[in-house]
Amino acid sequence: MIRARRICVTAVAVLAALAGSPGLAQAEQAHEPGQLSATADDPLPPGWRIDGEGGARELVWRAPKAVPMGDARVEFRTGDRLLGVPKPARDGRTFRLALGTTRPEKLTALQVTAAGRRLDAAADDTHRSGSRVARKPAPAPANGVDPGKPGSYRTVTGEYDLDPVRLPGFDTPVEMTAEVVAPKGATGSRPLALFLHGRHETCYKPGSEDGVSGDWPCADGSKPIPSHLGYLRDQRLLASQGYVTVSISANGINAQDWEAEDGGAQARSSLVRQHLARWADWTAHRSSAPAVVREAAKADLSHVLLVGHSRGGEGVNRAAMDSLYPPPAAEDGYRGPVRWKVRGTVLIGPTIFGQNPVADVPSVTLLPGCDGDVSDLQGEDFVDGTRGVSRGTALHSAVYMVGANHNYFNSEWTPGEAAAPATDDFGTDPEQPDPVCTPGAATRLTAAQQHKAGATYIAAAARLFLSGDDRVRPLLDGSGKRAPSADPARVLTHAVGGRRSGGFLPDGGAKVTGARLCSAIDPDPAVACLDPETPGSSPHFAWWETEQETGRSAVDLKWSAPGTAARITPAKPLSLRHSQKLALRVFVPPNTTGTKFDVSVTDSASRRVTLGSVQVDGLPGSANTASYWAQELRVPLSAATRAGLDLRHVTSLELTPRSRSGRAWLMDAWGWAPGTSAVKAAALPRVDVGRTIVKEGDSGTRTYRIPVEISGHGSGQVRVYVLDSDSGRAENRLVTVRPGSDTIDVPVEVKGDTLYGDDVAHDIAVKAVHNAVVGKHRGGLTVENDDPAPVITLSPVADRVTEGETLTWRLSMDAATTVDIWQPVRVLPVTEGTELSTKDVDPQWLGDWSGDVPDPERPLSDASLWVWLNIPPGSTSVDFTVPTVRDQVAEPAESMRLALTDDNAEPLPDRPVLTGTVLDKP
Repeated sequence: MIRARRICVTAVAVLAALAGSPGLAQAEQAHEPGQLSATADDPLPPGWRIDGEGGARELVWRAPKAVPMGDARVEFRTGDRLLGVPKPARDGRTFRLALGTTRPEKLTALQVTAAGRRLDAAADDTHRSGSRVARKPAPAPANGVDPGKPGSYRTVTGEYDLDPVRLPGFDTPVEMTAEVVAPKGATGSRPLALFLHGRHETCYKPGSEDGVSGDWPCADGSKPIPSHLGYLRDQRLLASQGYVTVSISANGINAQDWEAEDGGAQARSSLVRQHLARWADWTAHRSSAPAVVREAAKADLSHVLLVGHSRGGEGVNRAAMDSLYPPPAAEDGYRGPVRWKVRGTVLIGPTIFGQNPVADVPSVTLLPGCDGDVSDLQGEDFVDGTRGVSRGTALHSAVYMVGANHNYFNSEWTPGEAAAPATDDFGTDPEQPDPVCTPGAATRLTAAQQHKAGATYIAAAARLFLSGDDRVRPLLDGSGKRAPSADPARVLTHAVGGRRSGGFLPDGGAKVTGARLCSAIDPDPAVACLDPETPGSSPHFAWWETEQETGRSAVDLKWSAPGTAARITPAKPLSLRHSQKLALRVFVPPNTTGTKFDVSVTDSASRRVTLGSVQVDGLPGSANTASYWAQELRVPLSAATRAGLDLRHVTSLELTPRSRSGRAWLMDAWGWAPGTSAVKAAALPRVDVGRTIVKEGDSGTRTYRIPVEISGHGSGQVRVYVLDSDSGRAENRLVTVRPGSDTIDVPVEVKGDTLYGDDVAHDIAVKAVHNAVVGKHRGGLTVENDDPAPVITLSPVADRVTEGETLTWRLSMDAATTVDIWQPVRVLPVTEGTELSTKDVDPQWLGDWSGDVPDPERPLSDASLWVWLNIPPGSTSVDFTVPTVRDQVAEPAESMRLALTDDNAEPLPDRPVLTGTVLDKP
């Protein structure tokens, strides 16, 4: 009973290949033999077990209650190291991860996380936010234009439901269903805003609180959850202002994206572009359009805004990318011409598993301060990840909304409004209420307040990106203005791109004195920007694919007295000549107040000028929030101009603390000027990593290469990480890529054999650095085992002994393997005579194998003796021994029964149950 399927992603470092050396990856690794068990001296934590039949071991975690189907990936970790993404069972509680070459002794400090949030256990003092009280930020001054006010247009609403489409990698077709809300009677063509919801349950049983599922299509008696109807208020606001809107359903993707290596990003992009293609058809041929489209104003597909929530955010980002830089045809679910232009995206609490934003498409990312799903606020990378990648003219804005959760931007995910059962994703603990996010807290928004604020900022993006109204830009670009329609929400913003220039970036060879240059992702607390013991987290340091990254840095300032300057010196002088102000992105610990700095710059003639002072307060935060988020602080450059400083050659930036003590992190600083830049996408090379599956073969050695497609135009740079999941480490190299080139060349050497083993995957991950885009960021070569599983038998070695001696059985295989083989055996009740008791065996042995104690005395079969035996690679057998103890009591012969079982502890059919007998000592 051995499952021959993939158990664990395994890769070895082959960076030598990227450097041009002949180094090759080895497809198998040898292991030291040893007898291991899930009930050994270091048992797994409660809720965990090692499961599976024979060699196909799985690490299984069962949650105390169902885990809601959300957008963040559920991940198994050992400490900070990623083990993998487990497969969810239909019950919503059980998660399974194939283990493969990972040995049990490495399964220490096990954790289940989703976007950095622990699911398996509450963190110690989990609601600790420090000694300071979380306070609601003061309201910002009102902006001159409020995009949250309804417009003058009447609206028309209706649905279309077309034939479903097939998407690559998905067995079940995906629906083409959408809700249209559009202005009625508007003249001319009107810009189009398309909404895509995130990952959520797909079906529900009306009248039942528990009858939700991730099935597709829905079973009899169930209805589809109408997630796409959750943005009707947003759509009505936009339609009243003259925009055509459509919200599309993606339940068919949600039900199947757990199988997709990219979490469904490419499938969602394909679905978005399928809908846009239909709208292009209907614009050209109005008579062929559904009734609601014919009744609505004509859509202008040269002005398209894509709005995505959660995984829908990552999906519309990919759709914007695919519209500019076509994906590999084999991966794409839309292959027609691009007859639209995406002018911008709005990303609401988005995922970005690939950390691959589109640098030349403007974006607004809403970051909910009380997000309980994508709780690490990884969507910040839609801003940070664009720096230096392309021309830098597209505005990328982050909008931090204090007190907003993940779900309430969608009314169909909101309790009291949704057709199906719905919850507050942040969750509450009556015993330990969160000081920031518990409903009723001063900083927490109600569902109605949150949805209204969200609609206002979606409308701001539409007005800026589609209508070119620069008057709303101060709501989005860090200028510190508010939209009264969003009150009482406290909303803070920062941005990169647009009319910013220069750029004091911690990366790229900058030198730092008086402070520490730190790394966003590093296992060493002395190197990492935030100590892992810090309560709370930073969106700027959200985890990607590796436990250590190159090129993601910040400047960490820590002081105990005012006056010591931190100096950042870029690799070459910067020009701030056309800027009005210097804009810094700085964050301080949550709930702190009154952190002050003087800001100074120096030119190439060593003239130093203090521009002015800035002050910043920390965001409201707790251990459950990602509140270490940078606020935009600006100082005028007028002092430098008056002093005759050469703003064309600025050589350094200094921050001098003026508060008595404190801590702060500088993300970057830019020259800022008002206005909105014209955006033209650069012609860039695109990198997509594929996956090839090969058979290992019976003999010989063959060399394969990980498939990487480089398309597009021009030349750019990417960073390639070669992943080793056994160690958790990765090695990386900066690589120059050009269309059609093979510069990302990762060879894998596969040795054939006739021994049963695991499938083994050799993976790489790729990230854009400069003048490049990355589509599918991770892939590799999977080597499939093609040898039959060994036959396992259980036989007696010493099954009739005198008390004080040892009963022994042998678990044997008919052939050796290259991997650990695991097989459970179970002690069963005897069917006749007297059964050995818990006091007839060695107490240390009983504790080691069952975790039980001899008292009170009871039959041995009542002691939970279900044991997983391990036959290590290269061996063909292992013995199971039961040491008995001698007593002074005269008694008849006693016995025990032992059987091979399946992974549910049921004896295997057609296999003998063996009996061992212990005789009284004469």
